Amino acid sequence: MKASVIVFPGSNCDRDAAVALQGAMTAMGDKGAAPTMVWHGDSELPDSDLILLPGGFSYGDYLRSGAMAAHSPIMREVVRRAKAGTPVLGICNGFQVLTEAGLLPGVLMRNATLRFICKDVLLRVERDDTPFTSHYKQDQVVRFPIAHKDGCYFADAGTLYLLENENRIAFRYCEADGAVTEAANPNGSSGNIAGIFNETGTVLGMMPHPERLIDPALSGTDGIHMFSSLVEALH
Repeated sequence: MKASVIVFPGSNCDRDAAVALQGAMTAMGDKGAAPTMVWHGDSELPDSDLILLPGGFSYGDYLRSGAMAAHSPIMREVVRRAKAGTPVLGICNGFQVLTEAGLLPGVLMRNATLRFICKDVLLRVERDDTPFTSHYKQDQVVRFPIAHKDGCYFADAGTLYLLENENRIAFRYCEADGAVTEAANPNGSSGNIAGIFNETGTVLGMMPHPERLIDPALSGTDGIHMFSSLVEALH
């Protein structure tokens, strides 16, 4: 599998994402090259089976989170590849960039608390039939970290209706038993939404960080299954 990780000024999870992908590839016997780190100022992408937009604070979250990164030279090629069907995963700031670039609907606004939140949260897996989630089970409850101040997903009623009815919600914040409650929602996101797909299921944006829980030494392994899913689907 060939993967590219886009690096913006202010990215801080780019190496974590590359390590997670490389670890999953090694574990599954995929002898592909290490993920390519692609600078935001480049205008060309190498041949890629997967493009990953990592977490961080691109351009210092100036104007709006992800707004300036969405207009980086490399994003023209990312958008073109995504529209042609190349899978794209955007995590945290990467999710914000995907909405600002028009690859996913809605926006990421300030948390309802107006405070930065850094903690582990529980998520309910809404779909297990995608390249991103096949190593999970539908309705499985997983634990991922979050670290954001602008993670409140918002969309108008029509968009939320489409997301629900087209089965495009990937994860929801939930309780330990899978119940979706207001108390389990750390940032005020509409419908407890933690991640969504595009119309074809080839672009996933999510606020929690699967790359931060990929090894027992990191206190958990729930995140590695996302990368294993991708390696199996794309190698």
